[in-house]
Amino acid sequence: MKIRRATAVFALILGIAAAVPTLPAHAAGPAQGECVAEVSSRRFLSETNADVPLPMASTTKILTAIVVIEDCDLDDTVRIPKEAEGVEGSSVYLRAGDPYSVRDLLYGLMLRSGNDCAVALALHHSASTKAFAAEMTRRAALMGAKDSKFVNPHGLPAAGHHTTARDLALIAAHALQNETFTEIVSCKFYEPRGWKNKNKMLWDFEGAIGVKTGFTVQAGRCLVTAAERDGMRLVCVVLNCPEMYERSAELLDAAFGEYRMIPLVDVAAGWEGYAVKGGFAYPLKKTELRKLRFATDLLTPVPQGKGELAGQLKISLENDLIFSENLYIME
Repeated sequence: MKIRRATAVFALILGIAAAVPTLPAHAAGPAQGECVAEVSSRRFLSETNADVPLPMASTTKILTAIVVIEDCDLDDTVRIPKEAEGVEGSSVYLRAGDPYSVRDLLYGLMLRSGNDCAVALALHHSASTKAFAAEMTRRAALMGAKDSKFVNPHGLPAAGHHTTARDLALIAAHALQNETFTEIVSCKFYEPRGWKNKNKMLWDFEGAIGVKTGFTVQAGRCLVTAAERDGMRLVCVVLNCPEMYERSAELLDAAFGEYRMIPLVDVAAGWEGYAVKGGFAYPLKKTELRKLRFATDLLTPVPQGKGELAGQLKISLENDLIFSENLYIME
């Protein structure tokens, strides 16, 4: 294949990026593990102890919810099993035999952090909480969360039940690409059951769209927050953080101030008569824009028909490949 490189894209990219504001000094103390990632690219924009295995309390329920949403009919009726009545910790006070839809239980799970909802959903999905927890661990690994193990669906303390800030961000990023999940976790008040969301970020942080709070004595205060501004959706994880709301706000404000979502394919694809099917945008600092490298690997000889495969477009940030996709002759 013949390699050709782009040379005239940076002026347009620089015109897209806004100036980086001056940020105030952090006031809240750091979490035991924390990170911020952009949802679509899974790029981590900041991290501290992000790979340290830690208990995660009710942020466990992010994975519980997305597994159920992906696998179950949300309009199915669940007769509450006896095992789901009287589960310790946060609860919506389910009673054995009462009918709830899967949808209702998901709202109870994510807005009110119902441990009883978690058990009811796990049993509906897998017939046992043990089997459901094994499926959670398997699915988490498919989402890139390879340093996590789940032994229950709610996050109450249990030996071997742990994740990392990085893994939890990857799980949340996967879940946030599901419209139903995002609709649930961004809901402030679920009228059919009169449930108000416990997550204060939905009221107090600009652009917040979820996701989940958590607390146990062992795990400390945990929070996963998603927020969207100017077309960039971020997820922030803080584990064991006494000032979880304040710290999450600081981390997210810093990331939104420092990065912009840049549509790289839209900038690069048309410069040589080729096109990529679909777009590609990537979170970048203003200082990183001149470190981008564009290259096309073209077939030899290059096809001439419109719409035919011509080769590949590759985009790198310094030495790291961040995008590779087929190029086609422009129609």
